[in-house]
Amino acid sequence: MNRVETWHLPARRRAWLRWLAVTIFCVGSAVYAPSLVAQDIDRNGDRITSIEVEGSQRIEPETVFTYMKIQPGDIYNPADMDASLKALFESGLFHDVSMAREGARIVVSVVENPIINQLVFEGNDRVKDDELEVEVQLQSLEVYTRRKVESDVARIMQVYRRSGRFAAVVEPKIIELGDNRVDLVFEIEEGPSTGVRSIDFIGNSAFSDRQLRSVVSTKETVIWRFFSNADRYDPDRVAFDAQLLRDFHKNSGYADFEISSSIAELTQDEEDFIITYTIDEGPRYRYGTVEITSEIPGLDATSVAAGILTDEGDWYNSAEIEASTQAISRLAQSQNFPFADVRIIEEKDQAGAVVDLFIEVFDGPRIFVERIDIKGNVRTHDRVIRREISFSEGDPYNIDAVRGTNARLERLGFFSTVDVQARQGSGPDKAIVDVRVAEKSTGSIELAGGFSSRVGALAQISFRESNLMGRAQDLRIALTLAAEESQVDLSFTEPRFLGRNINAGFDVFRRLTDLGDQSSFDEDTSGASVRLGYRMTRRWRHTVAYQFQRTDLKNVQAGASSLITTNAGVTLQSLVTNEFFYNALDRRSNPTNGHFFSYSVDVAGLGGNVRYARNTVAAGFFRPFMDRKFVFGIDGEVGYIVGLGKNVRITDMFFLGGDRLRGFDDAGIGPRDVLTGDAVGGKLMANATVELQFPNFLPESLGISTAVFSDVGLLTGTDQSIPSLRDTGHLRASVGLGVSWQSPLGPFRVDFATPLAEETFDVTEGFRISVGTSF
Repeated sequence: MNRVETWHLPARRRAWLRWLAVTIFCVGSAVYAPSLVAQDIDRNGDRITSIEVEGSQRIEPETVFTYMKIQPGDIYNPADMDASLKALFESGLFHDVSMAREGARIVVSVVENPIINQLVFEGNDRVKDDELEVEVQLQSLEVYTRRKVESDVARIMQVYRRSGRFAAVVEPKIIELGDNRVDLVFEIEEGPSTGVRSIDFIGNSAFSDRQLRSVVSTKETVIWRFFSNADRYDPDRVAFDAQLLRDFHKNSGYADFEISSSIAELTQDEEDFIITYTIDEGPRYRYGTVEITSEIPGLDATSVAAGILTDEGDWYNSAEIEASTQAISRLAQSQNFPFADVRIIEEKDQAGAVVDLFIEVFDGPRIFVERIDIKGNVRTHDRVIRREISFSEGDPYNIDAVRGTNARLERLGFFSTVDVQARQGSGPDKAIVDVRVAEKSTGSIELAGGFSSRVGALAQISFRESNLMGRAQDLRIALTLAAEESQVDLSFTEPRFLGRNINAGFDVFRRLTDLGDQSSFDEDTSGASVRLGYRMTRRWRHTVAYQFQRTDLKNVQAGASSLITTNAGVTLQSLVTNEFFYNALDRRSNPTNGHFFSYSVDVAGLGGNVRYARNTVAAGFFRPFMDRKFVFGIDGEVGYIVGLGKNVRITDMFFLGGDRLRGFDDAGIGPRDVLTGDAVGGKLMANATVELQFPNFLPESLGISTAVFSDVGLLTGTDQSIPSLRDTGHLRASVGLGVSWQSPLGPFRVDFATPLAEETFDVTEGFRISVGTSF
């Protein structure tokens, strides 16, 4: 039999043990309960089950969710709540946002920013609405935000600063309309314009203040400059002018030129600024030793030396050095060294005022074009931009090609800004080229008027779109009405016909010419033509055209020459033209440097009832000297027409005088019926002009130029003869003075000329004027 013994504790000790057990349990619960609860929540609770949006009217809840950093099913985190609140405010969609947690759901309360019903500018007289609308970011039907309004106020202020109105004040106001819509009004006080009273220079000795004022783009305020804003103070323009001064001096031999300061001070009456440049010219340098070496195996330095545009003893010119760098690089690349790079080291001898140039041709980094990204073109097709890019994906990267692309895109005239830049590609040997453009309006309607000695008073209206449908096609319609000549034209040009570097187009025209004063008849010509042109080389261009026209020699005056009456009536002309043109001019209009040559041959007879062949040769040469103050020019033209089995009609003859032979009236020289005074034209024509442009005592900012000239010419030869016809074949000549002004209303030119060699039956003219205007 087992015996069980029972152990009994004293009552006091049992009470003490119960107290100890309870204490241990309470302490343990306090320590371990939170972790147990957290473990249970992780398993079962504190996850966000839903997000509710309150207060939204136009904006869908799904839009709000896209800005939230916490989503249904996520574990609640206060940091995510703060990030979501910040993202919603930064979206610009809401005036106020609050977020609250209610158990397992989050409630987002929003107050939406209003919609702009109408954007209005008030008080702007000097700057039109369309100019301001281009600058501001906010538009009708967009969301109103205080940040964008503040930005637009700054943009409007910048517009007025550029126009010289620094006292302008812009105050935005909103008019509440209900349905969370507002009208936004920019109230503008334009204030007076702030001009430039004077532009002064300190430290200049090589060039006078007047010469330097002609370099900078900012001009002093004068009464005749009311059509220009160049005399309005603009700090950005002042900074640009500082760079113009640096370039001018460094291109004139002053390699150490520096601008110590450029200060704009407001006058005491607070109406104008006085701009002062403090400069340090330094010595004027000439080139000393010019050496070139090649570090590329297989590339002989002498083979690229032709790219050096500097000569020992010439004045230092930083633009020539840069141009030499590019020319040498191009020559090396043309010899299959695509990565050739050029480095020019300048060593200055200040005591001797000499700069030695050491040119090194080396193999640059082997970088290839990985991708070309085109951005910013909304209307212009990508292919229009891409065809101006001289390189493709996979080609060697070349900085000259990038610069050339930038220049070609700017010359298109379709973009207000062009920026072609390269950035790092997917590897160290790859580059991504970004082509960023900002488009501008390419359509224009122009009204023009003027007067010339040739056609009398004239008026013109024309429409032109140079980027038709974003395809770079050019469409022009023009109507010209004049006292002695009126014309209507329709012209269309496709610059890249069939995707090739060929421009093609057509023209439709009608022209009415009153030749009663010169030859006692009127000419009515109408027709159409098609043309193809392409660039043979960088300078040479070839154009082929076919033209079919109807010419009516009508309204023959009583008593007109029999040579004219026998030509009266309608003719049909089928004409093929071949023209070769070489252009090395700095600009086509009013050139100051370079030369040109052209040859054209016209053949009529492939249809119609007119048969002839006509050849014309023209050439010109222009060169500036004495720091471009003087420009010497000589140009001329020779033409000859011969009938092919038929006599040459008077409407196809050459006529000479007027603008091409000053001192003589239009059709003032050549074969003439002395009995009636009618000019009948000639088969052989030649004329030439020698001209010297020289500075005058007037401020250069006026844009008035003066020149002395001498014109020579002859016109002779007819297929028919009558007793009263006079044709000596002698040379005529004249000398004179010309004054031209690029006025705010258009070009203005006056020529005074005196014949030196003339015939008694010639019609002379001592004074000739032409005025043009566009508005």
